[in-house]
Amino acid sequence: MADLTMRAITYDSYGGPEVLSISEVERPQPADDQVSIRVQAAEACKSDTEMRSCSFSASWLSVPMRLVLGVRRPRRPVLGLYFAGVIEAVGSDVTGFEVGDEVYGTTGLRLGSYGEHLVLPAKAIMAPKPTSMTFAEAAALPLGACNALNGLRRAEVGAGDKVLINGAGGVIGAYGVQIARMLGAEVTGVDAAHKESFVRSMGAATFVDYQATAVTTLDERYDVILDMVPSTPIRRMLALLGPDGRYVSGNPRFTTMLRASRLPLTDDRIQTATDGESRAAFTELAAMVDEGHLVGIVDRVLPMEQVAEAHRLVDTEQRLGAIVLAIGPDAEQRRASTTT
Repeated sequence: MADLTMRAITYDSYGGPEVLSISEVERPQPADDQVSIRVQAAEACKSDTEMRSCSFSASWLSVPMRLVLGVRRPRRPVLGLYFAGVIEAVGSDVTGFEVGDEVYGTTGLRLGSYGEHLVLPAKAIMAPKPTSMTFAEAAALPLGACNALNGLRRAEVGAGDKVLINGAGGVIGAYGVQIARMLGAEVTGVDAAHKESFVRSMGAATFVDYQATAVTTLDERYDVILDMVPSTPIRRMLALLGPDGRYVSGNPRFTTMLRASRLPLTDDRIQTATDGESRAAFTELAAMVDEGHLVGIVDRVLPMEQVAEAHRLVDTEQRLGAIVLAIGPDAEQRRASTTT
């Protein structure tokens, strides 16, 4: 008889990392138009920790997200937005996926990737896993790389552009450095001093320690600014742009979103990386990885039992790259074909 339960990281109240625990929960079963995925790895990302605490860096999200997640307590006890795993069952109406396919993607607000088994509609945003990545590396790819790709594409970054990335040591910022370099730009990365070696290894030609030099006081002028720090004064950041410069916020405040909108009194220099995630983008990113243009940026992989530590590392930014939870035994193993 098939096992009807699974292990999952759950929470039943909002709070700090200590609210997370491992439980035996009901194993989801796929409907005719769904696939079941044996999760191998899940990124512990900032969005997960914000949903765990129901406290958001973009404060305007707090009220709508509490309505979505649950006003007094979480409606969905299993967190997890991003995953990589193996399809273990497909519904009778599903085409395009087969048992044994290795995939990566996002659950969206369905959540659930912190569990050993995940059920998603076949039309969900997922794509074949890059063959040259581990499951852990693939789980950490979509959030950072897709947002960076969207933002830099919106800014029309091209060869010879001077690009400033504020928050270059974060997951989105680090992929932004790689993608901007791939597009032929010269990149300046801004972050804390202990991240300099990491940011330069991603391809930044220049590094600015924001604790020693306020980014808004720089003398250089840039064609594009990709800003991951919502507290940065936008007026001062705009002053760093050269003629025809473009500013993209990857983590916008509500006021920034208004200024980037099509409403009167908006600023056409300001954009937000809000194109959203798509299966096409994930497929493109996997190709970039397998062609050698992007490398994984996993700081460490922790077992499910250390999920509270994983969330603390994300909350306090004590990381260089992504923190990933090993949900299955193959999270850190590359496919045999890539190592022989």
